[in-house]
Amino acid sequence: MAINLQKGQRANLDLPKFTIGLGWDTNEAQVGTGFDLDASVFVLGENRKLLADEYFVFYNNLKSPDGSVAHSGDNTTGAGDGDDETIQIDLSGINPGAREICVVVTIHDAQGRKQNFGQVRNSFIRVFNAATNEEIMKYELGEDFSIETAVEFGRIYKKDDSWRFEAVGIGHSGGLEQFLSKYN
Repeated sequence: MAINLQKGQRANLDLPKFTIGLGWDTNEAQVGTGFDLDASVFVLGENRKLLADEYFVFYNNLKSPDGSVAHSGDNTTGAGDGDDETIQIDLSGINPGAREICVVVTIHDAQGRKQNFGQVRNSFIRVFNAATNEEIMKYELGEDFSIETAVEFGRIYKKDDSWRFEAVGIGHSGGLEQFLSKYN
């Protein structure tokens, strides 16, 4: 039975290998305007900074150096049902210095295209067992982010030698650059 999380809720991650699925749709009035949402992952150390530049995993760097985080690649349209982009995580092989994995979604060229998350609906992040396709937990982003161009969907963090997931749901208006400044 999957856990449906609300903003700020946390749950234990007892599975060392899992997949994170992210999905979204654009509002009907926005179809045809070229929405391109991008999932990115930041693998952070004790100081909440990237372990190294290569631990920023996104459409131009699909795998972390230790192979523990692998991105499915860029979905430039978000068309169809289900997951638009996925990220495979293997906590058993992650760099021992890793303490947090931050998952964000940004709108590519949001300023130039005059787009924001207020024009996006049905967005979610879910954690599932890829071997069985069993959904472990899901967080549906139900809030209206009328000016934000980036959203921190969730984070996986280590506490007392156990990994946990937190549904974050915090919007930002600075785009991917804001996260790069924050975590670099």
